Order: sequence, then structure tokens, then C-alpha cells
Amino acid sequence: MTTPLTFAVPKGRILDEALPIMERVGVVPEDAFHDKASRALSFATNRRDLRIIRVRAFDVATFVAHGAAQVGIVGSDVIEEFDYADLYAPVDLDIGHCRLSVAVERDAATMGSGASHLRVATKYPNLTRRHFEGKGIQAECVKLNGAMELAPSLGLARQIVDLVSSGRTLAENGLVEADRILDVSARLIVNRAALKTDPRIAELVEAFRAVAAGQKAA
Repeated sequence: MTTPLTFAVPKGRILDEALPIMERVGVVPEDAFHDKASRALSFATNRRDLRIIRVRAFDVATFVAHGAAQVGIVGSDVIEEFDYADLYAPVDLDIGHCRLSVAVERDAATMGSGASHLRVATKYPNLTRRHFEGKGIQAECVKLNGAMELAPSLGLARQIVDLVSSGRTLAENGLVEADRILDVSARLIVNRAALKTDPRIAELVEAFRAVAAGQKAA
């Protein structure tokens, strides 16, 4: 009996945008997947040889990189943060667009210019350090997984690095973008070893590539 593939998807906005693409590819989760009250993490699909797991975005990359899942969808911010050698991102799905940016309090937009050391609140310590190192600044990263916008006003860190879409959340918390680190979109990711040994993964990659190309051409 063929071992089922595991497809990891993230909770949240990217998933909402990814589901129509997955459906066009021929991957449709069972009805229980759409039950907002459900705490289940693993679901069947219309394909007997493929199941879906729904996890946090950072965990999608970890599951796929280590081969626990063979395929996944995640933002390029997560891919760049972890830079796993066993992770391959062959298709830009052209959804989930946002940016990873540095933000500061509105009245401190120039604060930190000329500094050699800064404390920054973020859940992207690797990307943050690399960004500031490129400017000759040592970044002390305070790891937060949420409520990032509170850090400057409470004195935890002068600057934050976080995802920005419309900028509304920053504005409502008295913050402004000071610098853009990375433009982000959602990607199809696969485990490199699994891609080489399982033809079903290559077929999925080509199917997603065709749908993504069709979207851009439309």
C-alpha cells in the first residue's frame, strides 16, 4: 500500500487564499476541515493518498524540512527566516502578499540612526540580525510571538520587525514603517529528498505551477 503524502498548511489568511488554488489543483480537504470549532490538526482529502495537517506557519516549514510532511504552503518570510537546506520552494503562488518591515514609534522615526547597537522585538531574529548587520548595527533581538506593537510603548524595544500589510495596525498603535526588509508572498514548499524519490510530489509541483501561471496570466 502506498504511503499517504502529508500536506502542511498554515492557519490564517494565507490558508484562506490558498484553498481555492488547492481546489483547482485537485486537493480538497474533508468538510471537517472547515469547522471553525474543531481542534483537529489532521484531515483527510478527496485523495486517498494525501492528508492535510493544519499548523502554525513556522511549523509548516519545520515539518516539511524534516520530512514529516512532504509538501506545504507557507510565506517566504518563514522560508527566509529558517533557510533549511532540505526545503525547496519551487512555486510562488502569488498570494499572501505583505512585507517584513522595521517599525518605530511615530515621534521616533529617526531614533537609532548612527547607533551601533539596537534592541529589536521580533519573531524573526535571523532576518532581523542579518538586516541590521548589513547596516553595521548589532541587533539584540527580543523574541515575541505576538503583540509586537506594544514593545516600543512599554519600553521593551525601541524598534520592532514584523509583517505589515495595510499598515493599519501600526498606525493604530502609534507606529510607522522605518525600513522594508523583505517583500513576502506564499510559496509551495517541498522536501528535497521526497521530491527526488516520490513522483507524486513532482506532479503536485507541476500542477501548482500551472495554476499559478494561469493566475498571473489572467
